[in-house]
Amino acid sequence: MRASHNARVPTAPPSNDTDETLMLRYAGGDLGAFDQLYGRHELAVWRFVFRSVKVQAVADDLLQDVWFAVARNATRYEVKAKFRTWLFTLAHHRLVDHLRAAKHHTSLDASDDDARTLADTLVADSGFGPVRQLQSREQAAALIAAVEQLPLEQREAFLLQAEGDLSVQEIAEATGVNFETAKSRLRYARASLRQHLKEFA
Repeated sequence: MRASHNARVPTAPPSNDTDETLMLRYAGGDLGAFDQLYGRHELAVWRFVFRSVKVQAVADDLLQDVWFAVARNATRYEVKAKFRTWLFTLAHHRLVDHLRAAKHHTSLDASDDDARTLADTLVADSGFGPVRQLQSREQAAALIAAVEQLPLEQREAFLLQAEGDLSVQEIAEATGVNFETAKSRLRYARASLRQHLKEFA
């Protein structure tokens, strides 16, 4: 299986089943349930990984690894938390492994479309006051640059919320820290982003 944000796998007809139900169905041998889960979450996971590694080919490989991990762990899956939290926990662990092993990081300029996509996610209520809607490509590009400058732990917490739509508690669970630590990382990340973007105020 070669996963890519540009090439989705064929999916079964969509259902109204919850993610958790679909995962249990897949664990029981229903391959169509896996296709539906992939269709629902593939792009969000890819964006989360890509914002951290900044190289499309590497993000594609890591995305593939994450979904392989979903397949490998299917029979041990238990509904203890939202499937999305469990999925992003797998993505977090794979990303940490990659960053530890990497000798250096290559940064690529984000495309306008990528920048706008991230900017558009920031209007959602975060509990810390949303970063206001950005009005231009220049603002979006500035946001991407500011996100890249965040310390790794703050950046990851921010992206888990902005791209993964995880709550503070879910971010804490995904990254293995307590609620207050996750909350603090988000607060510092957003304060730093606001500081970087003051010129557009």
